[in-house]
Amino acid sequence: MLPPCPKCQSSLTYEDQDQYVCPECGHEWPQVAAAEVETTRIIKDSVGNVLADGDTVTVIKDLKVKGSSTALKVGTKVRNIRLVDGDHDIDCKIEGFGPMQLKSEFVRKA
Repeated sequence: MLPPCPKCQSSLTYEDQDQYVCPECGHEWPQVAAAEVETTRIIKDSVGNVLADGDTVTVIKDLKVKGSSTALKVGTKVRNIRLVDGDHDIDCKIEGFGPMQLKSEFVRKA
């Protein structure tokens, strides 16, 4: 299995001689360096604070919730977050809404 692109995280990378190439963003990097790079992903909130599992965050914008007629309001505190890979960075449970996934760009560390 080929490593994802370090620039855009695309999984469509391919080999070209002694390099990996990303067809989505055009980034090229040597295969030797790919083995040495650690794949720890740093997730930051809307103001640049680094988030970690178990943190408490506050919602900074009203967010529409799919399948619900109510919105998640500004200032809602979300406790005990869990960081995940994917489009939505945060897995959590919100009182009154249940399990939910949020994007880190819409929260601020409390």
